[in-house]
Formats: sequence, C-alpha cells, structure tokens
Amino acid sequence: MKMDSELLLSPAVCLAEEEEADMSDWNLPLAFMKKRHSEKIEGSKALAQSWRMKDRMKTVSVALVLCLNVGVDPPDVVKTSPCARLECWIDPLSMSPQKALETIGANLQKQYENWQPRARYKQSLDPTVDEVKKLCTSLRRNAKEERVLFHYNGHGVPRPTVNGEIWVFNKNYTQYIPLSVYDLQTWMGSPSIFVYDCSNAGIIVKSFKQFALQREQELEVAAINPNHPLAQMPLPPSMKNCIQLAACEASELLPMNPDLPADLFTSCLTTPIKIALRWFCMQKSAKLVPGVTLDLIEKIPGRLNDRRTPLGELNWIFTAITDTIAWNVLPRDLFQKLFRQDLLVASLFRNFLLAERIMRSYNCTPVSSPRLPPTYMHAMWQAWDLAVDICLSQLPTIIEEGTAFRHSPFFAEQLTAFQVWLTMGVENRNPPEQLPIVLQVLLSQVHRLRALDLLGRFLDLGPWAVSLALSVGIFPYVLKLLQSSARELRPLLVFIWAKILAVDSSCQADLVKDNGHKYFLSVLADPYMPAEHRTMAVFILAVIVNSYTTGQEACLQGNLIAICLEQLSDPHPLLRQWVAICLGRIWQNFDSARWCGVRDSAHEKLYSLLSDPIPEVRCAAVFALGTFVGNSAERTDHSTTIDHNVAMMLAQLINDGSPVVRKELVVALSHLVVQYESNFCTVALQFMEEEKNYAVPSPANTLEPGNLTPVRDSPAIPRLRSVNSYTNIRAATTARNLNKSLQNLNLNEEGGPVAFSPGNLSTSSSASSTLGSPDNDEYILSFETIDKMRRVSSYSSLNSLIGVSFNSVYTQIWRVLLHLAADPFPEVSDLAMKVLNSIAYKATMNARPQRILDSGSLTQSAPASPTSKVAHIHQAGGSPPMPSASSSSLTNEVPKPPTRGGEQPPTRPPYTPTLGGQAPHSHQFPRTRKMFDKGPSGSEQAGDDADDPGGHKAYMNANLSTGLCDWSAKYFAQPVMKIPEEHDVESQVRKEREWRFLRNARVRKQSQRITQRGVTRLDDQIFINRNPGVPSVVKFHPFNPCIAVADKDSICFWDWEKAERLDYFYNGNPRYTRITAMEYLNGHDYSLLLTATDDGALRIWKNFADQRNPEMVTAWQGLSDMLPTTRGLARRVSIYLDRSKGQGGAGMVVDWEQETGLLMTSGDVRVIRIWDTEREMKVQDIPTGADSCVTSLSCDSQRSLIAAGLGDGSVRLYDRRMGANECRVMTYREHSSWVVKAHLQKQTDGKIISVSVDGDVRFFELRSPDSVNVLQTVKGLTALDIHPQANLFACGSMNQFIAVYNSNGDVISNIKYYDGFMGQRIGAISCLAFHPYWPHLAVGSNDYYMSIYSAEKRLR
Repeated sequence: MKMDSELLLSPAVCLAEEEEADMSDWNLPLAFMKKRHSEKIEGSKALAQSWRMKDRMKTVSVALVLCLNVGVDPPDVVKTSPCARLECWIDPLSMSPQKALETIGANLQKQYENWQPRARYKQSLDPTVDEVKKLCTSLRRNAKEERVLFHYNGHGVPRPTVNGEIWVFNKNYTQYIPLSVYDLQTWMGSPSIFVYDCSNAGIIVKSFKQFALQREQELEVAAINPNHPLAQMPLPPSMKNCIQLAACEASELLPMNPDLPADLFTSCLTTPIKIALRWFCMQKSAKLVPGVTLDLIEKIPGRLNDRRTPLGELNWIFTAITDTIAWNVLPRDLFQKLFRQDLLVASLFRNFLLAERIMRSYNCTPVSSPRLPPTYMHAMWQAWDLAVDICLSQLPTIIEEGTAFRHSPFFAEQLTAFQVWLTMGVENRNPPEQLPIVLQVLLSQVHRLRALDLLGRFLDLGPWAVSLALSVGIFPYVLKLLQSSARELRPLLVFIWAKILAVDSSCQADLVKDNGHKYFLSVLADPYMPAEHRTMAVFILAVIVNSYTTGQEACLQGNLIAICLEQLSDPHPLLRQWVAICLGRIWQNFDSARWCGVRDSAHEKLYSLLSDPIPEVRCAAVFALGTFVGNSAERTDHSTTIDHNVAMMLAQLINDGSPVVRKELVVALSHLVVQYESNFCTVALQFMEEEKNYAVPSPANTLEPGNLTPVRDSPAIPRLRSVNSYTNIRAATTARNLNKSLQNLNLNEEGGPVAFSPGNLSTSSSASSTLGSPDNDEYILSFETIDKMRRVSSYSSLNSLIGVSFNSVYTQIWRVLLHLAADPFPEVSDLAMKVLNSIAYKATMNARPQRILDSGSLTQSAPASPTSKVAHIHQAGGSPPMPSASSSSLTNEVPKPPTRGGEQPPTRPPYTPTLGGQAPHSHQFPRTRKMFDKGPSGSEQAGDDADDPGGHKAYMNANLSTGLCDWSAKYFAQPVMKIPEEHDVESQVRKEREWRFLRNARVRKQSQRITQRGVTRLDDQIFINRNPGVPSVVKFHPFNPCIAVADKDSICFWDWEKAERLDYFYNGNPRYTRITAMEYLNGHDYSLLLTATDDGALRIWKNFADQRNPEMVTAWQGLSDMLPTTRGLARRVSIYLDRSKGQGGAGMVVDWEQETGLLMTSGDVRVIRIWDTEREMKVQDIPTGADSCVTSLSCDSQRSLIAAGLGDGSVRLYDRRMGANECRVMTYREHSSWVVKAHLQKQTDGKIISVSVDGDVRFFELRSPDSVNVLQTVKGLTALDIHPQANLFACGSMNQFIAVYNSNGDVISNIKYYDGFMGQRIGAISCLAFHPYWPHLAVGSNDYYMSIYSAEKRLR
C-alpha cells in the first residue's frame, strides 16, 4: 500500500522519526485478511426478480363505436358559438352527414393503426344496441384470452346516466336508446380496455366498478351455493383485468374552445405530437418562438417513426419523457402492468399523461382505472417544452430556406444528468430519474457508447441497481445489442451482462435462445481483449453452462473447452479461476463434454493450477477435476484409469495451506467415492477390521496421570467459551456425557440392553465428544476410531482378505480422507467425516447377513445374504453372539457359505452384493466380533429390516458441495469501480488504522527511551493471576496491554494493566496434543493469533480478547509427519517437569516474519518448512541435516537467514536463498545438550545468542566458526527468553526461581517468591517471555500462576 505521507499523519505528529515509524507500519503486509478469510464462503441470497413479465399481452381487436349523429345536437348539451367542431381532425359539416361519419370512422382507425397496425379493427357508426352487442361478442370470440379495446365517442348522444347507461340509437334514429354498462361488460368480457370520449365520462367509470363488484359477489354466491338461482345462469365474466380511460370527471363537460378539436381526448390518445404542438402554439410563451403559426406546424417535415427527422425526433423525445414520468411516479408493479405488458396499452397510457396535462389546462380532469397519481406538474414536462421550442424555432428557416435540421441536445443533456447522479451523492438515495431515458438512448447509434458506459457504471452500484434496470425493461435492449458486431461495444456489453447474470442467473436461457453465448465465446477467444473483459466473458459462460443442459450443449458446440484450456496459464488470476470453474461446470453431469475434455487432455492441463499461487485458483482447479471424475455415466477401463490419475493428483493437495482448497478437495473426492462406491466399501471394511485387531497405544485409551494433568472440573476453573463448530470437548469426560454415550450404546434394535465391556468405554465416551458436527450420535466412525485408523494404516501390513491390492488407488484415497477427517479446520473435518461415515455405513449394511425366519425358528442351511435394509449401528462393541442353533457361531471358525453349483470362488473383484445375491466370504462374520454388526440372534423379528435409511442425516448426499463458485460469483455482483474502504482516506477503517499506527509509534518510542537508559533491575511484579490451566506458552501482544497464555489445549487472554481476564477459549486440538508455540500475526494492525500444536497443526484465530466470539480464520497442517503418538506418554508428560533429559520432543516451533509474510515451522522433524501465508502454500523445505529435533527457530528477513537450535546441542544457520543441499551455511557444535533457545539478532551485523539446558549462553558471530563469548547461568533450565531491544535474557529453572541477566552475564534480578501477603514460593517455571518493546517479563509456572515483572514502577 503506497500512501502519501501527508494523508497518513495527523497534525499532532511532527517528529521526523515518528513519521518514519508510521510509514514502516503502512508498508507491512497483512496476513490472512483476504475476503476468503473474513467472509463465509457462500453465495449471496438471491433477490426475488419481479422484472420478467409473467404474462405479456396483445390487444388483438378494436371496436370503434361512434355515436355522432352529424348535424343533430343532443338535447342535454347547450353548445357555445363558435364551438369545437373537429372530430379526428375533420370538420363534419364540410361534407354530407353520412360521408362525414364514414370519413371520421376511417380516420380514427388510421390513428389507432399508427400504434397497433396488426389488430383487427371494426367500426360501428351510429349503431343500435343489437349492433353493439353483435360487434362486442364477435370480437371477444375471436380474441379468446387476449385483450380487446372498446372506443366510445358519445358526442352526438345524451350524457351517460347515473344508473350506468350510455346512449345509442334505434333503427330509425328517432330515439336515443340506453345501453347498460353491465351488458357491455358481459359482451366484452376480460381482459379489455375501454376509452370513453364524452362529457361526464367519469360516471361510466364509477358504474363500471360497481357492476364489477356486483359480479364478484354473484360469482361468490354461486360458488358457495350451487342450488342458488344465480348458479343456474351462465356465470358472468370477472372484470378484474379491465382498464378504462375516460375524458373527464363525472361532473365535467368537455371543453368547447373552437381552437381545439371536439374530440380532444381522442386526439391526445391517438395523435399526441400534433395536438401537443398545437397546444404549445396556443400558449402565451409561444410568442417567444417567432414566425411559428398553426399552419406552419402542419408542415413539419419527417415521419413519426423515423428518428432522424424533426417529427420522428420529437416523437422519440415524447416517448422517453412520458416513460420517464411514469417510471418515476407510478408504483413498480403498476408501471410494469401498464407500460411494459402490452404495446398498445403502453402507448395509450403514455399519451394519457399528455391528455391530463392539456385537458387540465381547460378545467377538465381525465380519469383512468387503475388510477394514476397526478403527473401534469412533473418537471420533465419542462424538458419537453424546451425540446419543442428548439425544434419549432428552426422550422421557418428549414421550410423556407431548406437549411439542415439540427438535432435536439435533449438526450445528451439527460445522459449528463445521469452522469452527475452517478458521480455525486451517497449510497442511499432515490434512483436516478433518467434511467428510462438511458434505455431509449440505447436505440440511437450516436449516443449508444456513452449510454452503455453510464449504464455499466450504474449497474456496478450493486444488485439493487441491476434489479432497477431490469424493471425499467433494459433486458430486451441489451439482448438485441449482442447481435451488433461493433468492437467498441464489446467491453461494455460484457461488463453489463456480467452484472446482470451475477444478480439473476435465470437469464442463461434467454441468452442461449438468442445465440447470445456466441458473442461471449468470441470475446473470450479474442487474444486482444484485456484480461478483465475475458474474465467477465468466461464468468458469463460459466453461468450459461451452470446446471443447464441446453447451455452446456450450445457451448460445447461453440468450442468452449478448447478456448478455456488455452487460457489456463493466463497471468490474470481471476481469469484462471473462472476458466477452471467454467470447465468444471460444462462437464458436470454432461458426458460428451467430459470426453471432449479427455481428448484435449483437459485434466492434465488443469494439474498445473493445483500448485497455483492463488488459493482460489487452486480451489477452482480442484472443483473442475472433481466434477470431471464425478460424472455418472458408464465407466470404461479408459475412464477409470483417468479417474485414478486425477484422484492421485488431487491427493497431493492433502496438506494444502488453505482450508478452502481442502474443503473443495473433500467434495471432489466424494464424487469419486460415489462413483466407485463398492470398491470403497470393500476398503472401508478392511480398514475397520484392521483397526480393531491392532492395538495402538492410543493416548485416548490411557488415562493420563492425574497429578500432572490439572483436574478440569474443579469449581475454581471457569467454563470455556465454546468456539465456532467445536463442541465443548472438555466436558466430554463428565458423567453426563458419558451416560449419554452409554445410552446410545445400550439401545440395540429392539431397544434391549447390550452387554458392554469397560474396555470399550474410551472409544464410546469419545464418540459423543468428537470434533465436528452436532450429528455425532449418528456417526458410525467416531473421531477416535478414524484417528486410530489413520495411524494404524500408516504402519501396519494390512492383510488383504479381499482381492484388492493394498496400495490401490481406493486405499490411498481412503487414507487421504482419514487424514482430512482429522483436519484442524472444523469445516474440512466435518465434510470428510460425512464422506467416510456414509461409506462405512453402506459397507456395514451390505456386510450384514440377512436373517431368514422359517416358521419362527432359524433355519441353518439358509445362506447368509446381506440385506439392503438398514438398522442402527453402534459405535462400540456389541454383545457376544447369542447362542443360536448354528454351531459355527460358537466355535472360532468362519462360517463358509454353502457353495452353490457353478459358483465362482470368492477371489474375484469385490462387488457390492445385492439382496439375495451370494456374498463373498470376506463379507461373512470374521472370528473376532466386529464393532459394527450384530450377531444373528434368534430373538430378532423379521420386521427389523424395515428400518429406514433416511434417518441418518449425518451422511453425505451425492451432491455435496462447497459454496465456492457462488461465493466467487459475488465478486461480479459487488461494485468493482468503487474505491475499497481501506483506501478511502475518510473512512472509519482508515481512521482506526491511523490511530493504531500512532499508538505503535508511541509504544516504540517510549519503550526505547527506557531501554536506552539501561535496565538495572527487573523484579517489580506488575501482574499476577491464577490461569485456568498450567501455562505452557506465553506471548505478549506487541502494542496492546494484552497477553496470551496457552495451556495444553486452550488460550487465556489477560489485560495486564487492568489485571482482568479478557477471554478463555478452546483451541480445538485433539486430546493427545498440546500447544507448543504461539505468535501474533499483524500485531501492528488487526491482530490474529497463531497457535501451533505438537501434531503439526497450525490454527489462526481472530476476534479474541474483545467482546465478540473468537473465530477460527484458518487452520492447516504445518508439518505433516509429526505424529505425536510416536512419543510415549510418559515421555510427553515429563516435558512439563524437565527438559534437561532431552526427552519429550520439542513439539512444534515457529517463527513469523511480518515483512515477508513467511512462517518458518519445524520441530520433531528433519526439515524446516517455510509457508507463504499470502499464497497459503509451502514454499520451501530446508533439510536440517541432523538426526534430532529442532527446538528453536529465529529468522532475519533482511538477510534471509534462519538460525535453528537443535535437540543434539548444535546450532545451525541456513540461508534460504540457496538450494536444499547447500543452504546450511554454518553449524556450531559447542553446546553439549538440548538447545533451549537460539536467537538471531535483527541488526545487519546481528549475532546468534544460544542457550542450552545446561545454562551455557554462547554468542556467535555469523562468519566465525567459534563462539565469541560464553556466559554460564543456572543449570536445569526449563525456559529462557532474550529481550530483542534491551540486551537482557531471563532464565527459568525447574528449581523454582527466575534469574535475569544483562548482556555481560551479570545477574540483575533473582525472583523466588511471589509478592503479596503470603509471599509463597514460585512454582517450577513452565514458560517465560519478554515483551518485544517494554522491559516486561511474563512468567508461567506449574502451579497455574501467571505473573509479569517489570523494570520500574510504572504510572498505573
């Protein structure tokens, strides 16, 4: 992170040295702070997408009913003189009445045809009731379920009545006849749209609603009571789906202004531009546009549907503006229904907004049902007036002089407004008004590029923005644009589609239907495309092929596999990741794609990604290989060989540093297990058998001597916080849990008691305490059993009963799964436990002989055939076999199945026998009773076989998966253009970080002042408290007043300034292991705690010592070959007391380099293993070249050196830049016994200081072979630490005292007693540590006490 120093420093800091110190903190990398560590690996919750039109509709038939009776005015209307005359822009008095009527009808039809040319139009001019009935019923009959429009012009008949009637004529035109709206509803049916152009039209709308309600009630009555007279009649259609547009309110008359047409409402709905321009000219403001007259308006050049002409452009702007007003004012669902469902309805409603604006200026209020909020004052109308103004002002010169037409700046200006909205403003604000306009602009080639760019930036704001854009109706536009060949649109379209598919993956079908996938295939295959655009393209393709067969087939034909394989080695990690995911998805359950992959040797090309530096890429590769072997198609020998190869390649990731990768590995192997189930069942039986026959000196079965292991249940010890998915294992030994597990054991199939021997207790009691999921009661294999199996399998010769060779692939994979079931990261071990148990479960089910009952007694001759039904299986040994009629069950021989004629000998390859099939003899009962099956006892009922296998929820189902792909897809749904919070100088995260760095500088500076003056005494006890367990490792936080104290398997945090306990939690290591080292990672910033245990496992914790629950960030097997069982129990216990004998092993030792993010690990192994925490993988193994364990590690990143102290007394120096054979640059063999600590000073000429159990302290110059100084301190050293700044070292002895020395070897303090009233003697010292900066020394002793000593009385 390169930051400007001006930004970093608060005004309070001016000192040059502090500025320097602060910068150094900014430049330190942070470990384990990536998204995969801080987030749960799962996809985002899918938003319910409402943008898709469930029912697109068409208006297919139109009834035009005109009651004009030209020349005769109705009796209830008194007309002004002069009066509005025009109907459909025709003066009816200018020709004979009949001709006028027909011309007006024809004109009205033309006006409607502009909006919906494909509908069937029927005119009914001055009709009778019967004619209207005939017309409506025939149109409804033809339209079926589609929409019908009924247009009524009532200018030549009386106004509608309050009883809900409109007027038509009798045959001879001597009378006005009323027509009830109720009848009209019945004839028209639904869905329909009604347009009423007459005075008092609002009355019709009201009556319509009342009649509709009445119908609903009649329908209900008929439904409830079939005998009711209403039920006998034909049911009236429901009117729910009807839309009405009326020219005015119930009490209003239509305007009679002679400058306006008589059918003003119809003109607004069908010829909006014409009437809008006339109305504009009639306003006072029109005088500002000189030379424009009503005659001139008639001559505007162009066609409505040609956007390049003045008239077409005005029409386009009008559409954009009315659409925008509607989108901003209407509720979303109403907008969808009226403006997106039906083209004609949408046009009429857009024009209705204009009608409202114009007619309100003449005191007339158009009415609609459903009702719209008022829109006539919306600000966008001013933009319309401006566009009209600009257009009309050019008219005189265009028409008279023929000058060129200048296009309106309207769209460019609206895009600018949208851009301003995007650049300004906060997260939570109203959506931008201009969104529908951006949509319109996509139609224009001039502005398209800019519109797409802005649209992309809008979609980038997050899933809510994508949902909004989809609801406006962007989808068909961007789908259509995929047919464009313009290269400059590619990056924009790819970005937009990635955003859409990240939020709504259901669009995969639309893309394939329109051949859209070809567009993205061509982008992906284009080497000149930047990597990020190819990444988005491959993400889109990965969504298209995700569990969608049509998509998989289409992309396979489009050569997707070959295109992806070419990009596997791209330098861009996100591209590599998605290419692998895409491959994994295209051949998931799609065999032809798998074979295409085989032909291109895809699996071999994917192998290179298994060692990729980025964990997510390794994950994606494991996923792809997992689905590659997980196909359910028939297997040939060839494909089985391939599966085996892939399995063995995957097995190499068993010790990958990232739990995300190992989780994916378990899932990939589970596909293989499902595929070759019978083979795995065989292996499982063999391992389970072996595990029982082989007595491992497992510490789980041996009680540790109580005087050394603190009693956990004493009331003084607080209960631990249980953490994450670990159950509180400590409580496992309490009576409650023991009883619980015994109850589990004591239920056999009928629920009767089973005798058990105490020898089984340890296995069973641990069953309820295993690591892993809460379903443990369901597990067949407990954690202990699996652990024992894992260790047995590593050094026993499993005799092969069955004809499967022991080192077969299946055995190897079974071992890998056993190893993963003991993984330090709980989610990994849970998954592996599920896989193992489902196989163990099936294996034992298949191995159980079926009991055949013949008239209530057991027949002896019946062959034992396995049953496919399920019974509960117990975790520990069952009863001895019940005596039955069969003699063989009492003797020690294995009962042989009666050989049937022609049966093959049981040496053929194993198979899973089905019901009634003959079992090979390995499936029969062996000599020793199995832990898993029940003897053939006579008392059991035949009905037992009906037990349902569904009860075992703890087992895996065939489609086990991690959320990795969905989690990775979240990246595309989240903003990618926004600067991350930590780079935002004003953000809270950034301010907290600045505060921490200032605090660090202060600690460094103040502690430096003290240590430079020289420390003359160090015995002022500033803290003492009783720790919950015996302290085995202590570690000061470098900058907080917090200290971590580990006992065997838990960590306690103390605030040493306030003397209060902050936290105590369980580390999760198995019972026979202990914590041997701790480190703070990112101590300068957001601290994590690393714990190392002597089985080689590393765990990293966050959220400790504050009020939240501690969480495991990650965990992995740092050293794989350190099996703690190789050291005997007694030797292990002695480590508490005495290291001088050199027994007891070093456990695991670590050293951490924050600057490089490297972690050095070693211990009871022959290598120093270096882990890169950035890549979460092993980067180097340095052979120690010695036969004893490494007891201490110290590294210096500046010089790439590592100093190691060993159990044989040697101190060795390694240069990690050199090859494995020559990297040991120095060996000092001056100590004669176990090195307690070797410390490499960090300065450029820093020495090595090393101390052995015998108390001799030696100083080595790196370039000279002999020590330059030797000091003698106390004998029988158990703990020692060296202060990195103050040249002090402290020794703790088993003889119950601490001595502190300065660099000359003078004792400056001897501490033997605790301060306080009683002043009791210090216990044997188990651990001690200096603070990295302050002159503080923390001491833990075997009497549980934890104390801190300091140099001087601090102000506290």
